[in-house]
Amino acid sequence: MSPSELPFEQASIRVDELVHLLDDYSHQYYVLDKPTIPDEEYDRLYKELVELEEAYPQLIQNHSPTQRIGGALLEGFEKVSHDTPMLSLDNAFSREDLAEFDRRVSQLVDGEYSYHCELKIDGLAVSLKYEKGRLVYAVTRGDGTVGENVTANVKTIRSIPLKLKKPLTLEARGEIYMPKTSFLKLNEQREERGEAVFANPRNAAAGTIRNLDPQVTASRNLNIFLYALANVADRPASTQDEALKLLDDIGLRTNSERQVYDSIEEVWSFVEDYQQKRTELPYEIDGIVIKVNELSKQEQAGYTVKAPKWAIAYKFPAEEARTVIRSIEWSVGRTGVVTPTAIMDPVQLAGTTVRRASLHNIDLMIEKDIRLGDTALVRKAGDIIPEVVRVDKEMRSGESEAYVFPENCPACGSELTHLEEEVALRCMNPKCSAQAKERLSHFVSRNAMNIDGLGERVVSQLYENQLIRDVADLYYLTKDPLLKLEKIGDKSADNMLSAINKSRKNSLERLLFGLGIRHVGAKAARLLAEEFESMETLKQASVEEIIEIDGIGDTIAESIRSFFDLEEVEELLDKLNQAQVNMLYTGKKKEEQAAADTYFTDKTVVITGKLSHFKRTELKNKLNDMGAKVTGSVSKNTDYLIAGEDAGSKLAKARELGITVIDEAKVLEEIE
Repeated sequence: MSPSELPFEQASIRVDELVHLLDDYSHQYYVLDKPTIPDEEYDRLYKELVELEEAYPQLIQNHSPTQRIGGALLEGFEKVSHDTPMLSLDNAFSREDLAEFDRRVSQLVDGEYSYHCELKIDGLAVSLKYEKGRLVYAVTRGDGTVGENVTANVKTIRSIPLKLKKPLTLEARGEIYMPKTSFLKLNEQREERGEAVFANPRNAAAGTIRNLDPQVTASRNLNIFLYALANVADRPASTQDEALKLLDDIGLRTNSERQVYDSIEEVWSFVEDYQQKRTELPYEIDGIVIKVNELSKQEQAGYTVKAPKWAIAYKFPAEEARTVIRSIEWSVGRTGVVTPTAIMDPVQLAGTTVRRASLHNIDLMIEKDIRLGDTALVRKAGDIIPEVVRVDKEMRSGESEAYVFPENCPACGSELTHLEEEVALRCMNPKCSAQAKERLSHFVSRNAMNIDGLGERVVSQLYENQLIRDVADLYYLTKDPLLKLEKIGDKSADNMLSAINKSRKNSLERLLFGLGIRHVGAKAARLLAEEFESMETLKQASVEEIIEIDGIGDTIAESIRSFFDLEEVEELLDKLNQAQVNMLYTGKKKEEQAAADTYFTDKTVVITGKLSHFKRTELKNKLNDMGAKVTGSVSKNTDYLIAGEDAGSKLAKARELGITVIDEAKVLEEIE
């Protein structure tokens, strides 16, 4: 019997069960970072709930997981007054500032007190209001007194429960942020589409929360850390530490990187520790928040008009450096977008030597008035990508002239276009050599067809020597022409041909991703391959059929349909087919994935150090296939740390937390 055929009474009971189950599984996955069921099982239960709600709309609950993403565009954001003002914090910039803060606190409170240290997340402050355990609204900080109602967008953040584990009425305040990996991916996508990029993860998070389309918000993988409990009856906690533990207990997500100390000297050690470790974190922080831990002492210390007297934010020094821009290099991506990079005098930044910095697009260059010979302030956006913040115009010589932008493609010489709706220059020539090389390099990359030995240098040589013009030509290569290439010997040629031949057997999702269909990333390619199982079936699918896949939206579906409608794509696929390149999905079916059980099933795994048996991406993919969730940082929720040679701070932290450490030999044993 299908879910929609259940009698009303049974359907009502089952809906309650599914909502409760899915809430628990979401909490384990998004909050605890410790999934207890495979994604496929979650998807199956979610689909069952959708079918029941479609059959009986009157059973739809406000806190149902299906209600997270509204279909309608928002018209704007209404203003909402905070019941208790969301005050800002005073800042400290030195050890002396912290000592002075400690002196002031000692004069304001009686008896002994301690300090609660928390990471200062660089995001967007928000207040979540729950009534009898149900989320009723989410409001931005605004001016501290009045904020904007962003409830529809906040509901799309999976780590925020729509219903608490206890029916409490309260406000929880926290910081919405964008993880560094999501920030990088978003900017790469925007740059590829010729759109303006976000300057840093904070701006990206703020822009996403204030987007009028909740589906856009849902696609950008925002997250949250709650840091305060407000407006709750019958004070359930006597310290800040207890308040955060209560938030944990009722299903809200807090940051585990926190400590309580008795002295300001210990607080300073915490500050110094995280100033060193900030680049290793998967999210951006810009300091440490120090609060008097005891809530009664907080009341005793009181407030100024703008800030509490019992808390202070230590701000890390900006990771910035000054250098001179010597030249600007223009590169062409596989979609034709031409992007500028500043070539600079070498400078130390966040522990690395930096010689190149992204300028993103010509609109930003015009806005910042960047010229050759300028002295520039450079930083790492989100502690990741070097970028030029601004130039020092006072140090500019009187002979300096505005930079003249290229009019022709640096690769093929075609006239460049600056489309009205884009911030980037674009080469419109479909036969541009740079675009062709980029498409080829993408095709052979690890996450695509994974053809060893075909790096950018070799791909460029193959193209320049007219041995390949498209990705299918790779499968028609023979040994003799390869031996004529620079630094390609007999063994290298054999290895290259062997790797190409091996890639013929890759599962469909790798080929789909490798073809470089616009908007189709590795995850979307896998969803498509699992659903349609063959290239031929996918080719025939309509936009409506593609959209039915959970996780595939209109933009991806229309892009796929447009791609397969091109005559040259039909010719390319026919050429690949004749070369006996596999066009079928050979991975595990959904039901097989759900049934599989390995040493790594439902385990959270971190990889560190130099590996000798695997490439890091290869090992990550194998672990994912075995049911693991691979993350970038060690926490109390990590199950295993796989440690290679020269493992550093992650290994030390794993030992400190008592996490099981395994080597590659153990991994090989489990794989075999």
